[in-house]
Amino acid sequence: MELPDDEQSFLRDLVKISRQKIHLVKWADRDGSDRQTMLTQAEVVRLNTIAAKLKISKTEALRQAAHIPVAK
Repeated sequence: MELPDDEQSFLRDLVKISRQKIHLVKWADRDGSDRQTMLTQAEVVRLNTIAAKLKISKTEALRQAAHIPVAK
């Protein structure tokens, strides 16, 4: 395939992600609307670690994270 390195890397990453098992986490946003976030195995492990440190559930961690201001 004749593409620049950055585009080949992007396509490789897409294939890699599509082969991973996806985890859906359902949670309620700060406005009360229901959300579903798709996470890779690595992301769900990290989310579980953060939630365990805070002694809260994954869904609560995401709800609280919705209140974190976006960096400018």
